[in-house]
Amino acid sequence: MAKHTTISIPEPLYQKVKEFIEGTGFTSSSDFVTFVLREIFMDAELKQKNTKDKKLIYERLKALGYVK
Repeated sequence: MAKHTTISIPEPLYQKVKEFIEGTGFTSSSDFVTFVLREIFMDAELKQKNTKDKKLIYERLKALGYVK
């Protein structure tokens, strides 16, 4: 299991998180924030990968003479 640490957020934001997760499957504000951060990082990683893939495809097409 991963080691945990504490991150401070403003109290009003914490209250919004608590209200937002009421009636959901999240058992704590920490679970919700962890989920949101993972989603953000996963999305960013996919965008980076897509950008790299597009560059590789472009370079390959250029090398084959399809793109000038």
